Amino acid sequence: MFDALFFEPILALLKSIYSNVAFSDLGIAIVFLTLLIRVVLFPFFYRSAKDQALMRKIQPHVEKIKQKHKNNREEQGRALMELYREHKLNPFSSFLIILVQLPIFFALFKLFRDSEFLAETFINTTFLGVLQLSTPSIMLAVVAGALQYIQGKLSLGKQKNQTKGGTQKFVVMMIYFAPILSFVVLIRLPAALGIYWVISTLFSIGQQFMINKKLESKNEEYERKNTKNGGVNGV
Repeated sequence: MFDALFFEPILALLKSIYSNVAFSDLGIAIVFLTLLIRVVLFPFFYRSAKDQALMRKIQPHVEKIKQKHKNNREEQGRALMELYREHKLNPFSSFLIILVQLPIFFALFKLFRDSEFLAETFINTTFLGVLQLSTPSIMLAVVAGALQYIQGKLSLGKQKNQTKGGTQKFVVMMIYFAPILSFVVLIRLPAALGIYWVISTLFSIGQQFMINKKLESKNEEYERKNTKNGGVNGV
């Protein structure tokens, strides 16, 4: 079932791109495939990134609610859900995007892990005739780690009145942990997956930059409203 839903369609699409668009260069075909996947999944990625950005904007109020109702978990949960509804936030959207990506990544891993299968399926298994895609690439692992760090820093945006709450500490920790994880994972995987990772992260950086710009004006309006009303939900 997994092969029918994910592996075979992705393989067929990659073959078509390889033959008709990518000049029989597998690396270029992977770049086009990655961009196509990200465009198709853009609504999911956009909503997830937007929700995460907004979540960080209202983090001071989240921490105040947790402190105010620290002895009443039920009331704390109600107040938090009311805050999320007010800002049209889905606190679980980041998990949704992970679930969407995993089958695609596993399908690509299954496709690229077998060098003999690649050689039988594609005449040219290099990127621009230089990078062998069936073996790991330290260079791509380093680039992916650096881009992951940039994406993490961008995702924080320009925050004011940052709190020292547990959520904020976790986000900051992940900014430094994710690049290391990317490097450790990709240094063991075929370079083909490294290209997918790098292009996908570049797409995410552009998307995050766009979201940050869009939210700046909304955040200014939110801060004015919060100052005028003296807080959100009575916190």
